[in-house]
Amino acid sequence: MQSQKSYIPTISFLLIVFFIGWSISSLSPVPKGENVPLNQFSTERALVHVKNISAKPHYVGSKAHADVRTYIVQELESLGLSVEIQDQIAINRKWRAGASTKNILAKIEGSKPGNALVLLTHYDSAPHSSLGASDAASGVATILEGLRAYLEQGNIPENDIIILISDAEELGLLGANAFIKHHPWAKEVKLAINFEARGSGGPSFMLLETNGGNKQLIKAFNEINPKKAVANSLLYSIYKLLPNDMDLTVFREEDNIQGYNMAFIDDHFDYHTELDTYERLDKNTLAHQGAYIMQLLPHFAQADITQLHSEEDLVYFNFPGLDLLNYPFTFVLPMTILGFIWLFILIFLGFKKKKLHPISIVKGFIPFLLSLIFTALLCFYGWKIILKLYPQYREILHGFTYNGYYYVTALLSLALALCLFFYRKFFLNYSVSDLVIAPIFIWLLINLLIAFYLPGAGFFILPVYLALLVLSFLLFTEEKNHIQLLFYTIFFLPVLIVFSPLIQMFPSGLGLKMTVISGVFVVLIFGLMLPVIASFKNRKEFTKLFLLIGVLALISAGFTSEWDTERKKPNSVVYIADVDTNKAYFASYDQKPDEYTSQYLSDDPISGNLFQDFSPSKYGTALSLYHETEFINFHQSEIKLIRDSVVGDFKQITFRLTPLRKINRIEILSENIMHFKEFTLNGEELKGNEDFIFTTENRPHVLSYYFSEPGEFIEISFSIPKHEKPEFLLLEASYNFFENKDLKKYTSNFSKRNNTMIPKPFVLNDAIIVKRSIQF
Repeated sequence: MQSQKSYIPTISFLLIVFFIGWSISSLSPVPKGENVPLNQFSTERALVHVKNISAKPHYVGSKAHADVRTYIVQELESLGLSVEIQDQIAINRKWRAGASTKNILAKIEGSKPGNALVLLTHYDSAPHSSLGASDAASGVATILEGLRAYLEQGNIPENDIIILISDAEELGLLGANAFIKHHPWAKEVKLAINFEARGSGGPSFMLLETNGGNKQLIKAFNEINPKKAVANSLLYSIYKLLPNDMDLTVFREEDNIQGYNMAFIDDHFDYHTELDTYERLDKNTLAHQGAYIMQLLPHFAQADITQLHSEEDLVYFNFPGLDLLNYPFTFVLPMTILGFIWLFILIFLGFKKKKLHPISIVKGFIPFLLSLIFTALLCFYGWKIILKLYPQYREILHGFTYNGYYYVTALLSLALALCLFFYRKFFLNYSVSDLVIAPIFIWLLINLLIAFYLPGAGFFILPVYLALLVLSFLLFTEEKNHIQLLFYTIFFLPVLIVFSPLIQMFPSGLGLKMTVISGVFVVLIFGLMLPVIASFKNRKEFTKLFLLIGVLALISAGFTSEWDTERKKPNSVVYIADVDTNKAYFASYDQKPDEYTSQYLSDDPISGNLFQDFSPSKYGTALSLYHETEFINFHQSEIKLIRDSVVGDFKQITFRLTPLRKINRIEILSENIMHFKEFTLNGEELKGNEDFIFTTENRPHVLSYYFSEPGEFIEISFSIPKHEKPEFLLLEASYNFFENKDLKKYTSNFSKRNNTMIPKPFVLNDAIIVKRSIQF
């Protein structure tokens, strides 16, 4: 008996630790060996494509971009497919971006043509230094290798299979726009499967794109008996709220086409950077993408894909070895009410049996609420304090540092130590039955809010049911022994399996500031597991252990906080020639100069935004440092006014802009508020249902155009109310900061970035910018 008492709590603790680790590590499949049969997906063969595509940055307009296009065409042709290049001007209304796109298209004719499945990804990398191994050479490689294996099996699809390797996704989903709006094949498409990345590792999440309900999409997905599927309706709901669009978003918004996004988000710090390399792409992640395509492609090539629209939404989540578990959104509120009823019945019977005590229940809220409040404060202000101690982290615009997992470990370990600290005396003075009422009640309140505001998180009621089941055993089982502890632990293992990956995902995918959400999750789960935790007699030692883990993680983070060849510092510099004032500046989006940027900015640059609303950039990053320098009079684009007339209440203007030097991108910002009734770019009309297609009331950005071919020009026609003055700010940017001979004469003695630095992503970087005002 003594032996049982000694070992069962230890077994219980080890089970908890093991299943937390297993739930995270087992999400992605392990790649098979090198000698994979030709009719199966080979990660090694796919990696060859990744290596070839990501050898150089291949942003739109670069030579490598054209080389990658040629490579993909040749690989598709080697599969026996006829390949088409769709050359089409495209403009995205939401992002106000345009370019001449070159989509890569091929089709496998089905035995019953008329309905088409699209395999979708993009081949351009982010401007202008990203190698794009994950985003999205991995997607191209997945489709190429998946198609090869599929065809090797001798499959003859019923549905047409369209392969769309889109162009200019990074510039505003422009290739997808070009296909949906202009290609005749788009009318056949009933379902699309998109392969994407927002990091360089981790499991690939399945995210849905639908204008209606998800019921038929989930039903169809479960028909393939998915293995290693990672998906839940909370992520689906959050994704729908975020502004992060993918190519598949265009299919949904423009043509109501349903689809599945397969995207991975771990190691987010590599996203859109020079570090998005073949070597840093996680092989397990690529294998996960391969597992998806080898399940989805054969099924949907044969299935009826015309019945995927639905008005009903399902709550769903993955569990190892099972299909996506699901039930309707309409169940969420009744299940929550049932939980309240179950709890109140147990409280009533507990009072009757004198196993629950009103005052003790009320006091049980004290440690739980203190744990929630102080954990939230710890994670929220902890990250702010870390930024104060290590201000260099602000240079990583992704919000997740290279050593970010250390900080997640530290903050969550300290959160557990806080929980044990606040409960230390309550475990001694009150029964666990009284103490667990507070967490269950708070969980039920959260589920009540979920039912009304975020039903995609409706599966949060299931941990409550397990806790209520354990509470029922506590109240109606007379004998207390350590075997019960083992049973209670096993009851809660599904909670750990489902929620541990979510706890890990929030900060890694959305930034370390989101550790506060993970911390709250930890406390909430801790509260439900009180019947297990209270059985551990060495809780004081556990408190010390979690404190030690937290401190060691912080120390480890401190030792890895400096920049090195693996954890490179992002920095930025641009040259701006202001034609209106004949002044020039070196400017940066960085917080402070370093040994590289100080060559341009000096050791004491001026702080502040040089130009208001200068250039749109992700995360709203503005120029923060600048230093005046020698003005170089670069060739400015020629602007020719073609039409200037008034028709009724509207002024109609057409002008042509022709670059007189190589430029990669031009931005047009309004100098005053304008309301655009019509807007056309190189004959491509921007359409909308409102009175005005867009206005500059909230943001001055009118257009970003990306040049892809030599000799390109843009012709813009627009219509605005006749009383408004068309005054614009033009920013002409070229990515030849280091090669331009005029600038090189000035900076020839300056050193390049060392091997611990990379160009900062998400901002205009390493560019020469000519700024000037125009008016008509």
